Amino acid sequence: MGLDDITKKAKAFLNDNRVKDALTSEQAEEMSDKVLGATADAANKVTGGKYEEQIEGARTSADDKIGTDDKPPAT
Repeated sequence: MGLDDITKKAKAFLNDNRVKDALTSEQAEEMSDKVLGATADAANKVTGGKYEEQIEGARTSADDKIGTDDKPPAT
């Protein structure tokens, strides 16, 4: 199986409506919010909160790209 075959299979997988639904489900949104929130919390802890504003900006930017809604997670 060549790279072209793998690429075609990956595209077909991601274009499957069931996969799209799973990736944009409320459960996926909740999980991505939890992961991003925990990562931001850990970064703030390591930096002593010194870069809290930048970390929150990065978390929001990532959430906008992978999430299905715009609200930040409850931390």
